[in-house]
Amino acid sequence: MTQSLLHQILDYANRADPYPIYEELRKTPVHHEDGGPYVISTYYEIRSLLHDPRISSDARNLASNTADPLAEETPQESALPPGFLRLDPPEHDRMRRMTNRHFGPPHSPRRVDDMRPELDDIVAGLFDGIGDASRFDLVEQFSYPFPVTVICRLLGVPREDESRFHTWADTLAASLDPDPDADPAERGKGVNEARMELGMYLAGLIEERRKNPGEDMLSQLATAQGEDGQMTTMELLSTAALLLIAGHETTVNLITNGMLTLLRNPDVLQRLRSEPRLAVPMVEELLRFEPPVQLLPQRTTLADIEVRGVTIPKGSSLWLVLASGNRDPLRFEDPDRFDPDRPDIQHLGLGSGIHSCFGAPLARLEAQLALSELARRLENPRLVDDPPPYRQNAVLRGPRHLHIACDGIRP
Repeated sequence: MTQSLLHQILDYANRADPYPIYEELRKTPVHHEDGGPYVISTYYEIRSLLHDPRISSDARNLASNTADPLAEETPQESALPPGFLRLDPPEHDRMRRMTNRHFGPPHSPRRVDDMRPELDDIVAGLFDGIGDASRFDLVEQFSYPFPVTVICRLLGVPREDESRFHTWADTLAASLDPDPDADPAERGKGVNEARMELGMYLAGLIEERRKNPGEDMLSQLATAQGEDGQMTTMELLSTAALLLIAGHETTVNLITNGMLTLLRNPDVLQRLRSEPRLAVPMVEELLRFEPPVQLLPQRTTLADIEVRGVTIPKGSSLWLVLASGNRDPLRFEDPDRFDPDRPDIQHLGLGSGIHSCFGAPLARLEAQLALSELARRLENPRLVDDPPPYRQNAVLRGPRHLHIACDGIRP
């Protein structure tokens, strides 16, 4: 091969179908190129490392001589401190507990489920706004505005400000993926400016919520006192930024990848139309088959670790290729087949271990409702472009646009 496997993963030309590269990677489960990260591509090894306390998510533990093309700048250089996604215990555990207090069990067990009627109303409004259904862009007119509206309402962020944080979110999401044509200094400057502007915006909202708290999650985070105390302003800023951006970026891809997969599998689309309950196992299979998060970069070893006979030195950078593990034939039978009836579906699509996806219950519910309604209401939907154009992002993989033609929209 003319390109290294590492560069093939990052190459935009492979976004539409990276799975042949992952298959090649699995032939060497611990792949390492001089000076680069250690790339882990097989299911059992990835799952084990996700539960290994010797693996850190804190960038400060990365050895200074490690050349990782997806490594972020150190937290000290950022306008916002790292969110709990980028922290290790005990800081991670404390922050996640404080955040979850207002989102899920045991303190808020019905928070997500109680949002169902509101989600239904948002979906109905989006269908009403499609207009000419003979051709429309699913991303722009449905997959993006749905989770953005949901996270805004959950956090208490004014929906009219969406255009502002859309730009910041795009910049920060793109920072996960290297652009070989971009100037690193200029790119870093743009990322820090986006973080600074997002931080200032959220600081204003937080101050307002402290003075006039409502029922939204941002108000609760800003005013709550629990067994772990109260978040500092900087902790609150980093948590709010994490929830705002991560709360919609991955769900956009999950819904879009899901509809693309259904259009390529019309028998399943027809089943979903007549069997709405199929949505639950189908979304789990989608998380295995076409996960919105393809790989987890920026993991670091806290000690020398042996994986499949290879010793990974302390301070090394790890990439855990979740999408490759999800297609590992040693774990899943016929892994390249989309099968919503698959009986054993312990996928890696939402991670695993202490850093498993915080918003998983909401993401699952959004995808189930969205795909069920798309199957039910679109008449004879068809892909206009296959493959569609993809984002320039190997980590958060999904179509930039998904143009669909259909004969109409059912009531």
